[in-house]
Amino acid sequence: MRTSLLVLHICGGVVGLLSAAVAMSFRKGSALHRKAGDVFVLSMMVMGACVFPLALMKHDIGNLFGGFLTMYLVGTAWLTARRRDSEPHRSLFDWGGFLFALAIGSLIVLHGWQEATGRLAGDSAPILMSFFMGSVMLLAAAGDLRVMFRGTSGRQRISRHLWRMCFGWFIASGSFFLGPNNRPLRLLRTAGLRQSIFQTVLRQEVLLFFAVLPLLFLIFWTIRVRFMSAYKSQPAVTTAPAPSMAMD
Repeated sequence: MRTSLLVLHICGGVVGLLSAAVAMSFRKGSALHRKAGDVFVLSMMVMGACVFPLALMKHDIGNLFGGFLTMYLVGTAWLTARRRDSEPHRSLFDWGGFLFALAIGSLIVLHGWQEATGRLAGDSAPILMSFFMGSVMLLAAAGDLRVMFRGTSGRQRISRHLWRMCFGWFIASGSFFLGPNNRPLRLLRTAGLRQSIFQTVLRQEVLLFFAVLPLLFLIFWTIRVRFMSAYKSQPAVTTAPAPSMAMD
């Protein structure tokens, strides 16, 4: 059972990373862009769902929170792209997402505080990462509350879709490229590919670059959407349903 879940988890993560890169290479709002985004969302959901039982088996709270966070961010980003510019939404799903983000964010911050004060044994993740990820979730919860009471449209809707997809992508890339014992190299070794070549290429600085690449895309597109005129007079683009990492 554990082996099957682990294989499914790895497959979901690898497909998610590849589909994210593919979606970024197509024109935003195009059919291929949307299809690649759909594959990304589905694979992230599979990966996150497998994290839950695997983390419980290993008593790994950090990965458990990471899986929940990824599923929430990608799911709400996909829904944001599906909804057109509209009035406030206060459905059961919206309330559930807000309460989920608030609860998980609070628990992550509390977990980090307990580690920092010595009340809880630390895991492999740095303590500051708990405060960082918890703060992201609390900000996401605040964004959910704003959407429920004020709605979202135009650049705000695009930005909400953008940062949630890219941050979910970042969680997956960070886990894969910065995981213990060089996970990309271990995967290539399992596939039977030559290790000597990839050992030379997959150095620590290369892995770090690939891990933070989604954040670089997030910063670039956020600046372009929020402060430049590329999407100012393109209502067809801002309302097109396109679940992916960047703007639609």
